[in-house]
Amino acid sequence: MRGARLLASWAPGITTRRGAQVNGSVLRELYSGAHAYQSGSGVFGVLSRQFSGVSSPLRNNLSLTSGLPFAHHNGSRVSIIRSQLAAQSRFFTSTQRSLEAKPVDPSTKSTPANNGTAQDKEDEDMDKGFEISEKGAQAAQVNLSAKLAKDGASGKKAGFKEIWRLLLIARPEARTLGFAFFFLLISSSVTISVPFSIGKIMDAASKPSEEGGDQLFGLSVPMFYGALASILTLGAAANYGRIVILRIVGERIVSRLRSKLFRNTFVQDAEFFDANRVGDLISRLGSDTIIVGKSITQNLSDGLRAAVSGAAGFGLMTYVSLKLSSILFLLLPPIGLGAFFYGRAIRNLSRKIQRNLGTLTKIAEERLGNVKTSQSFAGEILEVNRYNNQVRKIFELGKKESLISATFFSSTGFMGNMTILALLYVGGGMVQSGGITIGELTSFLMYTAYAGSSMFGLSSFYSELMKGVGAASRLFELQDRQPTISPTKGDKVESARGPIRFENVNFSYPTRPAVPIFKELNFEIPQGKNVAIVGPSGGGKSTIASILLRFYNPTGGRVLIGGKDISEMNAKSLRRKIGVVAQEPVLFSGTVAENIAYGRPRATRSEIVAAARKANCQFISDFPDGLDTQVGPRGAQLSGGQKQRIAIARALIKDPDILILDEATSALDAESETLVNSALAALLRGNNTTISIAHRLSTIKRSDTIIVLAPDGKVAEQGSYEELSARPDGAFTKLMEWQISGGENTPSNAPISPATEEKLWQLEKEESDADADAEADADAEDASGARSQPKQ
Repeated sequence: MRGARLLASWAPGITTRRGAQVNGSVLRELYSGAHAYQSGSGVFGVLSRQFSGVSSPLRNNLSLTSGLPFAHHNGSRVSIIRSQLAAQSRFFTSTQRSLEAKPVDPSTKSTPANNGTAQDKEDEDMDKGFEISEKGAQAAQVNLSAKLAKDGASGKKAGFKEIWRLLLIARPEARTLGFAFFFLLISSSVTISVPFSIGKIMDAASKPSEEGGDQLFGLSVPMFYGALASILTLGAAANYGRIVILRIVGERIVSRLRSKLFRNTFVQDAEFFDANRVGDLISRLGSDTIIVGKSITQNLSDGLRAAVSGAAGFGLMTYVSLKLSSILFLLLPPIGLGAFFYGRAIRNLSRKIQRNLGTLTKIAEERLGNVKTSQSFAGEILEVNRYNNQVRKIFELGKKESLISATFFSSTGFMGNMTILALLYVGGGMVQSGGITIGELTSFLMYTAYAGSSMFGLSSFYSELMKGVGAASRLFELQDRQPTISPTKGDKVESARGPIRFENVNFSYPTRPAVPIFKELNFEIPQGKNVAIVGPSGGGKSTIASILLRFYNPTGGRVLIGGKDISEMNAKSLRRKIGVVAQEPVLFSGTVAENIAYGRPRATRSEIVAAARKANCQFISDFPDGLDTQVGPRGAQLSGGQKQRIAIARALIKDPDILILDEATSALDAESETLVNSALAALLRGNNTTISIAHRLSTIKRSDTIIVLAPDGKVAEQGSYEELSARPDGAFTKLMEWQISGGENTPSNAPISPATEEKLWQLEKEESDADADAEADADAEDASGARSQPKQ
């Protein structure tokens, strides 16, 4: 049916009386070309048919919320209020042009046989959305060479090399771990001696005194029990020392790992942070380091303890009875094979869980950090569902891990229990035949339990080790990456004074190499001048600041400061000479004074106060704690203008050679902007060079030179405000006229033609007359129905 998707672009999800989903394009039906105005099957006919299935309150609400003129429903017709039609038709036309809608051939529209095909094509076009432009196709050619692998080490399987590297993390703690392992040997030896002692006690208890039943190992029974108690006390003390040392060493390793990884992460270049999510990095620094620390301390200790207990247990079982031991050895191959596959499955699941935990951290960090934005759009449920969906993914992985673990441990436990039954059956017969004593059978069974426990311990050790390897591979990948732009290499910058020159600079962002930002860009900024950089949105104004700060290297050409190529300069040293005030100021949790002093950590209190006054931060006097007032996370306790002025003070306290103002006064009111501009003007009359990325005319006017960037990545014009304003056809003049007019003289806001408007009036009049007749008939029916109602 034509127009079966009338309202989707305005109110998707609206449900009709029949429960059907209303989705489609009112724009295509209303303004797809001249054919849209055909009488009977044109705009109002379509509206009438579509709105007839929608209840009146919902229909009127839909009209208001979607921007349609208010619609009255009469029977199966719709009347659109005349007074709103002209404004809405203008709106429809501008929106249609912005979507670049293609008209449908009128002949095709009027042919019933082709109606469905044409409408299906229109619906298909609308479902596709915006067509990808050439620039969009170029942007799709991404380069994520700086992106970390999701599973670490490109997801390759763990080998001996990776396991050995994991263990080498504990090398600085080798001496301390030696003490822990010494205590481990003592406690394990004591534990292993218990079954042997119990066996001897049972044999002695079953003998009369005259046959040596009153002595054990040449000691009287009381002395033996006292000696055994002393040995058990020693074992407990050794176990205590082992646990304390390993916990402390584990915390030390985790702390060292986190510090090293955070330092290596913080010195990465901008390309790295463009390609990687902050939530994933936080997950690597947080949960992954804990897993690695536990894996090489507590887990390693438990594994060695299980290995020592198992080796001693199997050795003593063989000593007691080789026949019974052979029964037990039959279980080793299937248990070992199961442990191998179990460990591999757990390792893979661990990597997936850690990856999804990183995504969960990213969602929580991003959404909670912008909770006001979500609340302003009433998006709480959406964000909760987004978080819950990720939680469910982790839950499913955890459930899968639980099922695998339960299968492995329950099956091995069942096999162990069946083995005990077999040993009791065979061992009981051997006791009856005199092959072994009751005490030896008891010792053997206890050693069997110890050996089984050690097998479980080794299986758990292997699975935890594989988890550690999976987490460590993610850490090693982060640890091994070297930044493309090292912050410490290069010549130390004593001064950044001198002219700034861009020579034939080409640039594309590393993650979008096919999208050129600059092509043969050339300009020069004299020393000590105040220069404004203007241009269209997305023209590369802020990119110039990023290149000067060496966040990125040009893909071609070079940038010179004082005649020296900045690619040969030490990036950290260069950045110390540059002050930056971004369009969206970023403050850190802490006091006002700490945020201002961030520009120069060794600044005195008086210098902080002076910088705050220069930036017009008198509002600090209204704070209860003055400069010691906490600004909250990201400066949440301050207004936008207050944060901007603190950011300006932070830049001014550096007394930089180059000051970059990226719309630095955009959040200030007129009075504050005037005061700050006066302070900046007084400060910058010296030798400082100022680069203002500006849209405000007041900022542009006070600049010595204006550089106008063209959409093709080159300089369109350069000169003073007076020079550029004198060129009526110049790029700067056109840009300023467009900004002053508020962007109204654009194709998307062009008025509709008089002929089209007159046609709309005629169609609306025809529909209004028909609806008036229908309304009169409806009123007559209502009156008749009212007279026929029985009295209550």
